[in-house]
Amino acid sequence: MQLGLDFTLVEELVAGVDEVGRGPLCGAVVTAAVILDPARPILGLNDSKKLTEARRELLFDEIREKALSWCIARAEVEEIDQLNILHATMLAMQRAVAGLHITPRLALIDGNRCPQLAVPSAAVVKGDSKVPAIAAASILAKVSRDREMQVLDRQYPGYGIAGHKGYPTAVHLEALQRLGPTPVHRRSFGPVRRLLEQS
Repeated sequence: MQLGLDFTLVEELVAGVDEVGRGPLCGAVVTAAVILDPARPILGLNDSKKLTEARRELLFDEIREKALSWCIARAEVEEIDQLNILHATMLAMQRAVAGLHITPRLALIDGNRCPQLAVPSAAVVKGDSKVPAIAAASILAKVSRDREMQVLDRQYPGYGIAGHKGYPTAVHLEALQRLGPTPVHRRSFGPVRRLLEQS
């Protein structure tokens, strides 16, 4: 099937796909795929980074309730270290689309490249602020990953994971230097790799 599809014909079965967590030094990369229901509109969908935490939490529940189909998927730290972050992200996106219980006619992927999928796909740069289904996917992925960071923060106190979500902030880098990497740190990422090489 070609990508010159008539969007008016397929809008009911377009999956939006997005990821969260490519840049952090720890934790999984989390993806989501969402097929919205045109008969049950959701107001206020936007790039998850442009919404407040409270708004994301409300939309998280509403998307899961109203969407025709949704799936949250991931690639683990070990897969990131084995494959590299790009390939791990593509794998997690494949899992999200494969996990939908309705097969989409088209998958719109946030960014500038598409994973290999069993359905036609197209990349949409800044898609999370242009395509409602991608915005919905970005919200599911972000809320899901942020909740995981709260859990990791309790498992590995002292790193401030709940605050920086694993990103390489000054607080995180200082804690890494002081406490060393945890099992959930990405060993292939520069700051963590250099610490391991020193020790």
